[in-house]
Formats: sequence, C-alpha cells, structure tokens
Amino acid sequence: MPARTLYTNATVFTADGGNAEAFVVEGSRFAYVGDEAGAREFAGVEAEEADLEGGFALPGFIDAHTHLLMTGQALQKVALRDAANLAELQDRLRQAVLDAPDAPRILGASWLYSTLAGQAPTRELLDAAVPDRPVYLDANDLHSMWLNSAALQELGIDDSTPDPIGGRIGRDPVTGAADGMLYETAAQQIAWPALARTATDAERDSQLEEAFTNYLASGVTSAVDMAVQEDDLTAFQRALQRLGGSLPLRVKGHWLISRRESTEQNLAQVSEAVRLAEEVSGDWLRMCGIKIVVDGVIDSCTAAMKDPYSDGSTCEPIWDRASLTPVVVAADAAGLQIALHAIGDEASDIALDALEEAYRTNGPRDRRHRIEHLETVTEANVRRLARLGVVASMQPVHADPSIQENWQTMLGDHRTERAYPWTEFTAAGATLALSSDAPTAPHHPLPNMYVAATRRSALDPALSANLPGYALDLAAALCHATRDAAYSCQAENTEGRIAVGHFADFTVLDTNPIAAEPAELLTNHARLTVVGGRVAYRAASDGLVAGMK
Repeated sequence: MPARTLYTNATVFTADGGNAEAFVVEGSRFAYVGDEAGAREFAGVEAEEADLEGGFALPGFIDAHTHLLMTGQALQKVALRDAANLAELQDRLRQAVLDAPDAPRILGASWLYSTLAGQAPTRELLDAAVPDRPVYLDANDLHSMWLNSAALQELGIDDSTPDPIGGRIGRDPVTGAADGMLYETAAQQIAWPALARTATDAERDSQLEEAFTNYLASGVTSAVDMAVQEDDLTAFQRALQRLGGSLPLRVKGHWLISRRESTEQNLAQVSEAVRLAEEVSGDWLRMCGIKIVVDGVIDSCTAAMKDPYSDGSTCEPIWDRASLTPVVVAADAAGLQIALHAIGDEASDIALDALEEAYRTNGPRDRRHRIEHLETVTEANVRRLARLGVVASMQPVHADPSIQENWQTMLGDHRTERAYPWTEFTAAGATLALSSDAPTAPHHPLPNMYVAATRRSALDPALSANLPGYALDLAAALCHATRDAAYSCQAENTEGRIAVGHFADFTVLDTNPIAAEPAELLTNHARLTVVGGRVAYRAASDGLVAGMK
C-alpha cells in the first residue's frame, strides 16, 4: 500500500455536513478532504492517484444491526422470500432434494406467512414436499421456524415436550400434537443449537466468508452483529487469525443474553459479556455490549402489544420487567452497551422502564444504549427515548410494502397508521441508525435507502408506498446509515464519515443517487469498496484509473 493515495474526479459525500472534490488517504486513514487543488498540494508529486471517473464517493455503509454468520448461512439455504405461493415453496424444496440427493437435511430461509394465503404452516405441508429427511425453514423474521415431521423427530420434539421460557412449540388446536412450528425461544434454544452441532468449523468459515464477500460488493465496510453466540465469535476469531490480524470489514458484536429461570443465571451471562468486552477489543473485532430480545414479532403475533391482535389474541413479552431490569442495571453498571429488541408498543415501554431504572441506580454518565426495530411505539415513548439519549435502531427494509400484508392484518386497526415512524424519532431529536437486520431482509444498502427515501417496495416497485409521510430525505438517510450508524456502535470518532483522522473506509457508486430519481437506487452499484485504505472490492467492469503522478 503506497504511503499516500490521491482520489479525484468524484462527487464526495462526506456525511460531515458538506461535499468535497477530492481526498487523500495516508496508510489506513483519511489525511486530507477538500478541494482538488489542496488535495494535490497535500498529496505531493510522489503520491499515487486514483481517478474515480465521476463516481459518487461516500463513507462505507455501516450495517448497524445484522447477523453475519446467519447471513452467510442464509445465502447458502433454499431462498423462499419470493416464493409466490405454497406450491412454489414446495417445488423449491423438492428441487433442493434433486440438487443434493445425499443432503442429510434441507435448510430454507426467509419464508413469508403471506405465501400461505391464510393457511396455517403445518408439518404436513412440508411432508408433502420432502417426507424422507428433516426440513428446517427459517421464517423471514427469524423469530419462528417451520419443520416437517422428520425434523421434529430429529430434535426429539413430541406432543409432550414442554415450551421453553419465552417461546412456544406450535400445537394442533384440536389434538394438541406438535404442528411443526417453533416460536421464539423454541426455535432459538432448541433448533438453532441442534443445527449448529451438525455444522463444521470449515462450513462456518465458508459461510462467514460468503457474508463478507457479499457485504463488500455492496459497499458495506462495517457491521454490528446483534446476536453473537459462541459459534459466531469463534468464527470471527478464526477469520482474524487466518487473515493476519484483520478482517475484510470491521465487526462489532453484542453478546446474546437469553432469559433463564433465575436472575442469577441471567446475571452470569452479563458477567460473561463483560469478560468478552475486555478480551475482544480491537479495530477489526470488538465485543461492545449485550443484546436482549424483549419480545417477538408482529407477523407471528409474538410481539408484546398493549392491545390485542386482530384475532383477539395477546402475547406476553419474553422478558418482563422483573426479569429484565436487574440485567439492564448490571450491564449498565459494567459499562456495556445495551441493545434491546422491542417491536411491540408494550415492549418499548418495558425496555425504556428498565433503562430509566439503570440511569437512576447507576447515576449520570455518557451512555449509548439502543432499542432495536421499534415497529410500533407510542408517541410518548418516542419522546422518552429521545430524552434519554437512546439510539433508535431501525430497518427500512422491514417497512417494504411487499412484506406488509400479514403484518397489517395481524394488527388490523389504527396501529398500522403509525408503523415504522422514522421521522417521528428524528423530529424528537433522537439519533436514528439505519440497518438491514440481514438475513431477515436483503443486506444490500442501496435498496434499503430506496425504501427509506420513498417508503416504496424495493422488491416490487409497482406497489403503493407504505405511509409515505414517514419517508426520509435521501441525503439524511445516507447519514443515518453511515455517520449515525457509527455513533450507534460508539465508533463516531473513527468511522462513518470521510473526515481527516477517520479510517479510510469508503465506497464509490456508479452515479450520484442524490441527483437522480429514487428508483435509480435499485440499479446503482458499488464499483469500489476500500477498507482501512486497502481496496477490498472492485467491480469486474470497473475502469478506475490508478497511476503514479
């Protein structure tokens, strides 16, 4: 890597309050950002020059809430998000068997409830497609899993298997027999560990590489993994060792805390997270906090809502106030960053109550806690979150109209009129960090920005916008996905901006999205991604000129 590289001939979006004409990278950091004449003078005659050929340079996207290993795994599973109906879903499973006749099990990703057109997901529907080996299908939101009879048998789940804390084994309403659905912790604590035991380290390494490769190709330079468990962390550490102390992109991790039977067991997990935060703290890999899933999701009626769902049902949170508050107070006292998944309006109440108790108990100091998703939230809690300085971590792709039918049906009332209220948070003065939550949604940031700026569908642009009054200005959305995403993971002094002293993490798009129609975000591409001053991805068709001057 040359001592200095001068980058010219681009629109430079700094996410720092203005644009620039050129910039200079020295080693792993930006050394100059500004006009071209000044950049040339600073760089000197010996610097290498890279002509960006009119591209649009911006800070590398920071996916502030994702699941890296799971994303790599999903990319290798049967893709089901765009299956038009049950018959097509079943056909894809049959084809997977034909493609890999010796596969011991069939794994699928991202099926949608709307695919079934109101029909309940049952093991018999999967048995009709694949009767002879286990089938495990992750729901699009990763909060439930659909299994066939062979998979239930492989897991040892029968009609008498008890529900775990915070989860539920689906059962036939008449016979009480296990119906093939695992909700929340039933999937996370029964199926996930069992499947993890069947995978090798080599397979996990391949899956992680798959995620890294896809992220870099889409302009992402940093990611926050929001449910790190032992398999994830050891895969990150193997990659770090394999690559000589660096990673293809920067990774921050939040250790997943699962609710156990006693407060002592819950607090023991916090102690483990404290140990990991002390031991894993580098520029490329850092464990910075904990993740707690307070409730579930609206699509499967497991989110904690103040009022019943449209069918009259209700659902208790995974973590109630009594179990959550001691964990939040202890993690806050230890200096850990706390990320709280809260989708239902009651769940955000519980999360904010716990955070307020931590503030009262532990006293004032600089904090950077977060609430994830916030798909339904009261206006009072929008203001309370902003007052407490809690980051609103949200995912535009979850508001894509093409996946809203079941979501809206499950609520079925006025609550759909304030869905995903991004602009309410910014108007209240809260920091809004945008991310993908891959693999619950596509990981690509430009379609994500399209949804953010239009509230239209990146999967089916013909659909009407979903509450367009909540759409964001595109330049602001880019800042929420770079600068504010860096703030959300306590990296604002080194990442998220093209600014002197920051890591030289940036991407170059084909064209300027701010000057174009929003729909062009769906065809725009990253042509170059640079991480720490090194080219990490270059499009095959890229004609960037680099030469000594």
